[in-house]
Amino acid sequence: MSTRYPFTAVVGMDDLRLALLLNAVSPAVGGVLVRGEKGTAKSTAVRALADLLPAVAVVAGCRFSCDPAAPDPECPDGPHESGPGTARAARMVELPVGASEDRLVGALDIERALGEGVKSFEPGLLADAHRGILYVDEVNLLHDHLIDLLLDAAAMGSSYVEREGVSVRHAARFLLVGTMNPEEGELRPQLLDRFGLTVEVAASREPEQRVEVVRRRLAYDDDPAGFAARWAEDEGALRQRIVAARELLPSVTLGDAVLLQIAATCAAFEVDGMRADIVMARTATALAAWAGRTEVTSDDVRQAALLALPHRRRRNPFDAPGLDQDKLDETLEQFKDEQSTSERSKDEDDDPDPGPEGPGGGGGGGVPPQGDSPENPAKSPESPESSDASESTEPSAAPTPGGPGERAAVKAAEPFRTKMLSVPGLGEGAAGRRSRARTDHGRTTGSRRPQGALTKLHLAATVQAAAPHQRARGRSGRGLVVRRDDLRQATREGREGNLVLFVVDASGSMAARQRMSAVKGAVLSLLLDAYQRRDKVGLVTFRGKDAELALPPTSSVDAAAARLETLPTGGRTPLAAGLLKAHDVLRVERLRDPSRRPLLVVVTDGRATGGPEPVALGARAARLHAGEGTASVVVDCESGMVRLGLAGELARELGGTAVTLDELRADSIAGLVKDATAPSRRAA
Repeated sequence: MSTRYPFTAVVGMDDLRLALLLNAVSPAVGGVLVRGEKGTAKSTAVRALADLLPAVAVVAGCRFSCDPAAPDPECPDGPHESGPGTARAARMVELPVGASEDRLVGALDIERALGEGVKSFEPGLLADAHRGILYVDEVNLLHDHLIDLLLDAAAMGSSYVEREGVSVRHAARFLLVGTMNPEEGELRPQLLDRFGLTVEVAASREPEQRVEVVRRRLAYDDDPAGFAARWAEDEGALRQRIVAARELLPSVTLGDAVLLQIAATCAAFEVDGMRADIVMARTATALAAWAGRTEVTSDDVRQAALLALPHRRRRNPFDAPGLDQDKLDETLEQFKDEQSTSERSKDEDDDPDPGPEGPGGGGGGGVPPQGDSPENPAKSPESPESSDASESTEPSAAPTPGGPGERAAVKAAEPFRTKMLSVPGLGEGAAGRRSRARTDHGRTTGSRRPQGALTKLHLAATVQAAAPHQRARGRSGRGLVVRRDDLRQATREGREGNLVLFVVDASGSMAARQRMSAVKGAVLSLLLDAYQRRDKVGLVTFRGKDAELALPPTSSVDAAAARLETLPTGGRTPLAAGLLKAHDVLRVERLRDPSRRPLLVVVTDGRATGGPEPVALGARAARLHAGEGTASVVVDCESGMVRLGLAGELARELGGTAVTLDELRADSIAGLVKDATAPSRRAA
């Protein structure tokens, strides 16, 4: 086994280390989501935590890590008799992004289940992670069906495996830790809310700190064992502090005044549901125990809010996570003042000598590995609130016009719910929520012989295949004699995610301020829809003399929204250049990801200017897409009393559909737009 990088050797990242250690003290906090750019040692810090966790007592021989003091009565390896058990190190189990459902939850031996009636179950990663850590690197890239299983297990504390009437259940309580790079796409809101705490990390800009990071990393790479030995004393001290905080945790009191501050803070920031209140209470309690106190203070509540609320107050995926610290301080101070009079009068009656605030003063947890009484934990330069909301509204965000006739960017109108646009036919791309596809989940449409491991049994087809051979196979008992060749895989139809490539006209004909604001609002609405349907998105813009790829295809729709927000307008309308650039992008993406079908969304008024015969060139470029069967939609941005209908002609050349901005709205009565029509070379 390779030597892990020591936790105490990690440089900086105070908030991340604190969040991880609070979960080590109190797993009920609910895990940590670490957001940050690549190369910031997110995974290194998370993996290093495993060596600090206390040993776990388990029932000897139990594959599901049952606690000998309270064994699971429904454990598949049970029943277990109570006893001392054996101790083992706490596990950190890593869930690969491309893991199968059976690898996560485990698998039944279908052949034995049908033929012998035996529940032969091979545990999965959820069983391995029970009473330990389940770590998901790049958690935002995890497939939806795995996210659904994680949500179920996290909510119920157990995992259920169902295969055609044969079921197995086992306990699955684990600390969920995920890391992600927001540039590669956001996380589903349901899973986001399951993480107790969130931390934003970024590489230090201080040269001295960067030098120390490099020095330590090189020393570790040269001699991992020797490097770890030099930090062994610090690791041992931190391990003992975690044990001491765990022992102190049940003695920590959470007063009514503190509970009121927690509730008021959650209400002030308008977070959804009650989970935020509960997580804040548990985090504040863990902070007090970590600081060696038995009473929760206002500083603990403040630090808990900074860790537990930023990811819960987001209204949509384009909102930057973070909290307004001034508002937080005002809320805490207001409810502290409201309680002071009643608390003093109560104390005079019940406790004539209340004393000071309690051991530890006003500490809020602080920098975990270094000091015993930290001083200002909430002021970490890497905390998520460091990027306040004012950054997104700065006037300087709009680019300065760079050429004749060019206008600065305008703000997008409010987004709205759009109608569903989908690619016709039946695909086999990545799981999502847009177009019809053959998937591992969904309604059963038929059966086939399995190719590789059997994952979804079609019971009726399997019985039908085995039934004619029972006499020849010498069947004598109740069980059905099943051979491997009899097994049939269920074929299912669900939904896939697509590549939605936006081609946006930013020319002078679109430059009217109110009009471009509405256009940007429509594209932003479509980006929101793409986020919810798990699509990849790309953005091509054309204006002046040429077109440019403003955003290569990515899963990060908020990156697309940021590019759209700063898009200036002006100049001529090189429509053909925009369509040809889109053709090049799709050609490369077909080679890179051939199973993901594209949907071309052209946002324009249909005009084409500049160069010889611009309209004819635009039509030829459109026919190039039509000839390759690319599904397309033209969002007609033409306005005014007199309409030329050029966008409709462009849609016909593309072999697609034209919709107006008004028709794009889901609540529009102008007509339904369900499928982007395309040439009929795709067979359903």
